[in-house]
Amino acid sequence: MKQLCSISFILFFGFPVFSQETAEEIIYDKRDDHIESFPNRVTTRLFYINTSNSFNFTDKNSRDAVRLIPNKQDRIGASVAFRNIAVSYSVAPDFLAVNKDNKHSKLFNLNLRAYFGKWMQTLDLYRQKGFFVEYETISPYYPEMKSFKIGGATSYILNDKFSYRAIASQDEKQLQSAGSFIPGIVYYYTKLNINMDSLNQEFHLFDIAFSPAYHYNWVPAKNLLLSAGISAGIGLNHSTSEDESFTSLLTELNLKGSFIYDLSNLYTGLHYSYLILNHNTDRSTYIKDNIPFFQIFIGYRFKAAEKLIRKADKINDKLKIKSE
Repeated sequence: MKQLCSISFILFFGFPVFSQETAEEIIYDKRDDHIESFPNRVTTRLFYINTSNSFNFTDKNSRDAVRLIPNKQDRIGASVAFRNIAVSYSVAPDFLAVNKDNKHSKLFNLNLRAYFGKWMQTLDLYRQKGFFVEYETISPYYPEMKSFKIGGATSYILNDKFSYRAIASQDEKQLQSAGSFIPGIVYYYTKLNINMDSLNQEFHLFDIAFSPAYHYNWVPAKNLLLSAGISAGIGLNHSTSEDESFTSLLTELNLKGSFIYDLSNLYTGLHYSYLILNHNTDRSTYIKDNIPFFQIFIGYRFKAAEKLIRKADKINDKLKIKSE
């Protein structure tokens, strides 16, 4: 896992764009009235990420609240992507102020995305160690408290004129404003180890919700993209601990916003999102599960070498992957 924290490879989830150009012609750019795509370009990116997974527990009777806040680590890194393969490297350097006193805390985060026609699949993974426990005016630190979360969403993009790739991976560019209704299913599994003083308890949380969403890409100028989206879902949570198993109503809210400036093949921008999952863990305790995510990036798209393109086409032929 430590190695994955440094080098994450995306083989299944990535940016699938398949082509079968002839030897006489390599297509680097395709466009229609609304979307421009870059099927044979290598996409590179430098990025800064701030994200974490925190938990708010509230007693339904007394209204007392306890917040479990991970000792955050900001990361910087680089990524290279071509077709359906991407490789990234990220570190948590000490020169970033938030990392100077991390008290042996650990954070591993992986966010993957794939497209299959109109279908979009995401996968999120968070592994954290070291939490502050905020209660009233005190916030002691517990280095052995841990959490693990894995899950994601399966979504369907209804509007062909709307490009989610223009927001997420920049292997497409939105040329005219467009929006889309995107129904989906959201699901997560969370393991929370509360290890503090005399309390040592483990929770297992299972979430699933139907989550309709709407996203809009606004193109106010030729190379500028402003995007906003919201999803609001409802479903079920099943929580288990040593003392009790409990099933309750789950609500999901996810707010997203992006700013991207894309000049020729040079692009820069930022993403922000905030996911909130609300449910009970037992008959008397209410939990708010929060995942904020912030990223700043700058990148460039290079023409892939002909040998790389031919090699990729041969692999597609062997795997019987058809052109899109």
